[in-house]
Amino acid sequence: MQTPNNYIKEHKERFLNELVELLKIPSISADTAYSQDVLNTATAVEKALSNAGCDIVEVIDTEGYPIVYGEKIIDPNLPTVLVYGHYDVQPPDPLDLWDSPPFEPVIKKTKLHPEGAIFARGACDDKGQMYMHVKALEYMVKNDQLPCNVKFMIEGEEEVGSKNLAQFVAEHKDRLANDIILISDTGMIANDIPSITTGLRGLSYVEVEVTGPNRDLHSGLYGGAVANPINVLTKMIAALHDENNHITIPGFYDKVEELSQEERQEMAKAPFNLEAYKETLNISAVYGETGYTTNERNSIRPTLDVNGIWGGYIGEGAKTVIASKAYAKISMRLVPNQDWEEITQLFSSHFKSIAPEGVTVKITPHHGGQGYVTPIDNIGYRAAAKAYETTFGKTPVPQRGGGSIPIVSLFEKELKSKTILMGFGLDSDAIHSPNEHFGVWNYLKGIETIPYFYKYFSELKS
Repeated sequence: MQTPNNYIKEHKERFLNELVELLKIPSISADTAYSQDVLNTATAVEKALSNAGCDIVEVIDTEGYPIVYGEKIIDPNLPTVLVYGHYDVQPPDPLDLWDSPPFEPVIKKTKLHPEGAIFARGACDDKGQMYMHVKALEYMVKNDQLPCNVKFMIEGEEEVGSKNLAQFVAEHKDRLANDIILISDTGMIANDIPSITTGLRGLSYVEVEVTGPNRDLHSGLYGGAVANPINVLTKMIAALHDENNHITIPGFYDKVEELSQEERQEMAKAPFNLEAYKETLNISAVYGETGYTTNERNSIRPTLDVNGIWGGYIGEGAKTVIASKAYAKISMRLVPNQDWEEITQLFSSHFKSIAPEGVTVKITPHHGGQGYVTPIDNIGYRAAAKAYETTFGKTPVPQRGGGSIPIVSLFEKELKSKTILMGFGLDSDAIHSPNEHFGVWNYLKGIETIPYFYKYFSELKS
């Protein structure tokens, strides 16, 4: 019987070349200038699923970008795994910070990836990790090793909040029925320390607009006499945290679960090198909420961050102007029990309340989602743990993740299924940043490990 590892060695170059071709397509869902590229990527995923062995593959239209659905049903009486992923990517800006063009993939060796890493937008988030599942299916089908049914739901709007996924799931519950959901859109601690993400934070994302005078003004004639929206906005943003970096919005922490000391001590057992962390980011000190460690701040605690701020003149040279408007984009990462819509309302009410006279404030909610925690005693987690043990030779560490995949809580609500997060990226892979990359070793290790999840899940489910 051919093992996944042997099959990967035989087809390694093809697996890499196929991913490189997928990464060349700039499927940027946030920018309508790339609409056709997003659609072309959906078609490419459709073809890949068909070639891998799915008996039914469809590109299903939504009010936005389509969802690619595929399935391989070998016996209705067997368990069914539903694989979720996304084929859209983040905008690559700022382009001048990339060492190579974001949609011209290159493979380069790095300190953490001595076998090479693929540098391109979407390499890790999520084209590379999604494509691991396609190639894992190919291995199982070609070698008669698929022990259960499998369904794929690959969307094109994850990076803009999965705007149409909820309606799609609600309308296709029977078609999407499954026993477990499998997602690779997270990471692991290190290549020699496998881990499984057991929790995700929720998200509330808003845009704020502060307006002062009805036009841009000469800063000499009007400076000091009228409210400057940029000055005002920066003061308002600064007031959202106190001296302990605690968020000052009334009611923000009302539903935040405080983990026990025992739970926090268990979390602290996960390997973490603070000095290496700082060195990787080229910072002299970490920063955050008083009373919590770095790993607690970025996983079990809520946050509020400015993701972008602009206004006035930012071109070359000088222009002495008081801008009429100033803007910011703000994201709040939430922990389980915090409702994102409630937090959005709390933010909106508070932000308007702290605005001084002389300006008006407009707040536009963009998207959001609930946090999620999966128990480590269910058979899905146990199957994933055994799969990692088989290919890594080590028991994976359960860890809470700091990112958000809002649709995970939606899946549990609508499909009544647990989600297992088997990520193979690293924190250093620069997702959402210039020079995003994904290790060749990680990509191939994912393809090797995923089939064992199917094997062990089917055995535990029977």
